[in-house]
Amino acid sequence: MTAIRKVSIVGAGAMGAAYAAMFTDAAGFSVSFVARGERYERLKNKTLTVKTRLYNVPVVHPDKVPEPADLILVALKHHHLDAAVVDIAALAGKDTAILSVMNGLESEATIGAACGMDKLVYAIAVGIDAMHENDRFIYANPGTIIFGPFKKDAKGPSLERIGEALNRAGIPNEVPADMMRAMWWKFMINVGINQASAVLRAPYGVFQSSPEARALIRSLMGEVVALAKKAGIGLTEADIDEWDTIMNTLSPTGKTSMLQDVEAGRKTEVEIFAGTVVSLGKEYDVPTPVNATMLRIIKVIEHKYGI
Repeated sequence: MTAIRKVSIVGAGAMGAAYAAMFTDAAGFSVSFVARGERYERLKNKTLTVKTRLYNVPVVHPDKVPEPADLILVALKHHHLDAAVVDIAALAGKDTAILSVMNGLESEATIGAACGMDKLVYAIAVGIDAMHENDRFIYANPGTIIFGPFKKDAKGPSLERIGEALNRAGIPNEVPADMMRAMWWKFMINVGINQASAVLRAPYGVFQSSPEARALIRSLMGEVVALAKKAGIGLTEADIDEWDTIMNTLSPTGKTSMLQDVEAGRKTEVEIFAGTVVSLGKEYDVPTPVNATMLRIIKVIEHKYGI
């Protein structure tokens, strides 16, 4: 199979912009964003600033796609996905690989229902600290994309082909032995750091220096670990310790996506974090009081913004 050349990115926020810059800076890629309606009109003549460089990334309307993408990278907020799956399907051909770096545990099933699970690899982005600040996108750490099939015997796109493209773009990546465990590990991280940062209005530096802030994260993550055991996923307290190590590598001034949403008065992803934890707690009969409280607090914050 030929190497990946044509990369379409669905989602032009901080993470989508960072990956667009990484692929554009590498040789041999044709990179574009995909959008329709107001977003298409807004992006089509906009120059993207990532760090200190200007990028003129083309924007393709999904109804006017000249040929399928080799790789579709989905970097949306969860509440935008339902409206975008038709656009993702319009980009997909028989040899297209779809890689979602969205938060939560749900996006692959939603995309797969529209495009076919045979085009999907499960993926998480860990350690990337991209953010939107003063009309430009910045990141200090590109993080790592961890990807693989949802189960060992699942059919899907070539992992070697995807890995070669990510390597060529200079994007750190790895294929784990157990992808579902990796998905739950990232879910655990998001439930902790995203929600705690949103409520405390705190960048990474606060969590690097404050034992009390880290204790809040551990309480939120601990409920995910308890749920994972019931779901047959082998998370332990050691996985929380592993996140501490990664967190200490992030820029102290960096901010989670949920903190950026709260500061901008946008809708957050609390439903797929605390909302999912509370729902699974009821299903597995596992107490989740910390996440239940976090859900209430963040919904109040959204209410104050009229969301």
